[in-house]
Amino acid sequence: MAALLDIKNIECHYQGQTIIRELSFHINQGDIACLLGPSGCGKTTALRAIAGFEPIHSGSISLRDQKVSSPGNMLAPEKRKLGMVFQDYALFPHLSVYDNIAFGLRQMGKAGKQQRADELLALVSLEGFGKRYPHELSGGQQQRIALARAIASKPDLLLLDEPFSNLDIDLREKLAHKVRNILKSQGITALLVTHDQQEAFALGDMVGVMNEGRILQWDTPFNLYHEPANHFVANFIGQGIFLEGTLLAPNLVKTEIGEIQGDRAYPWPINSNVEVLIRPDDIVPASDSNLRAEVVDKAFKGAEIMYTLKLSTGNRVLSLFPSHLHHTVGEQVGIRIAADHLVAFST
Repeated sequence: MAALLDIKNIECHYQGQTIIRELSFHINQGDIACLLGPSGCGKTTALRAIAGFEPIHSGSISLRDQKVSSPGNMLAPEKRKLGMVFQDYALFPHLSVYDNIAFGLRQMGKAGKQQRADELLALVSLEGFGKRYPHELSGGQQQRIALARAIASKPDLLLLDEPFSNLDIDLREKLAHKVRNILKSQGITALLVTHDQQEAFALGDMVGVMNEGRILQWDTPFNLYHEPANHFVANFIGQGIFLEGTLLAPNLVKTEIGEIQGDRAYPWPINSNVEVLIRPDDIVPASDSNLRAEVVDKAFKGAEIMYTLKLSTGNRVLSLFPSHLHHTVGEQVGIRIAADHLVAFST
């Protein structure tokens, strides 16, 4: 399948500094991709370069096999057939919801605009809101109207710049799933930039973890969590800690909490010192276990409690217990390792 968006080794500068370096990825028709990383990693600059708002100093950006950016050459943003949803939604306050959605449909007649606006209001579950104004809408409703406006003209690619950052956490997750369903139902190809892992995982078919202007791993959400390529990705995705271990076999490591075996073979010499990534779901309660740990902190999460546990060596691990297994700080609890995969890094 030919890529709808193809980024090849682009580099972007700002005030003499390199913000993006050796950035390459592609998105196929109908896929939703995310650039995920901390503030300042370059993800928004990458989005702006794709939109045509920032020049590139090396490499190329192509849409539908047409080169739209290369050093010294840029196709104007309005000619790229893109839709955009901004962090602050950027709705026109003096226009009604209907007029906001219809703003980019200049080539349509009145009847066509009305039909398309009605279709989109139904799509985002806001039928009957056409005569309202942005200030009369909640944040979540404004976000959905911004989405409707962005896809009204049926763009080749939809770009979303931190679209949920102004919403509360619960609403973010609900809307992220709703937006994904809307985009998938319409066959819309999209690229989201965010610093929020939950948003990226809720929306993305593929996610690129960025730091210091580079993509460190471009993969599915599942693989990013279970098979991080390096320390940065392992630390940035999910929660976890590293324990020292010894490689007993290419796929077997001995640690202070027991042996961990996985289906990945590592190339290091036997008896090499390694660090093993331990996620909270890798350690489970076991009242009859000889392995004991002290509860030093806890965080109630509804169905589960996240415990911070201190091992006899002083090292700390995280573990998720069912919330009916209630323990107090200072209490000793029995645990066992239940990792069904092995993520290790050579030291």
